Amino acid sequence: MNIEKILAISGKPGLYELKIQTRTGFVAESLLDGKKITVNMKANVSLLSEISIYTYEAEKPLAEILNAIAKKEKNGPAISHKEDAATMAAYFKEILPDYDEERVYGSDIKKVLNWYNLLQSKGMVKDEAPKASSKEESVTEEKPKKAKAKKA
Repeated sequence: MNIEKILAISGKPGLYELKIQTRTGFVAESLLDGKKITVNMKANVSLLSEISIYTYEAEKPLAEILNAIAKKEKNGPAISHKEDAATMAAYFKEILPDYDEERVYGSDIKKVLNWYNLLQSKGMVKDEAPKASSKEESVTEEKPKKAKAKKA
């Protein structure tokens, strides 16, 4: 799952995909309704790829958590973000057993589940293809270089 260009904009519902950067901000497209909006530099914007969730040992990137949900659900939808808090907390505990329960609030879990289900409904939850190794990438043949004769 690639969330590099997916944004959460404070005060706006849903998620947005970064389309074009402009001099004064950028243009983003809503994943909810497909409408494009312009966002100035003063807006409070978060890239999903930069968000982490607190655990007892360290912070865990959101991408890893979304991938864990996708793996558990076999790329299908997760439970609704409208479930009661106890159900969502128990579900999140299955996904991330060591999350810090004092610093990760119910509203955070609700957002993660809502974001996952939105990305899943738009077909953005997929298994990542394994990357080719460097040996496979350098398949092109190189012509042997001729040695230059030194002039005496």
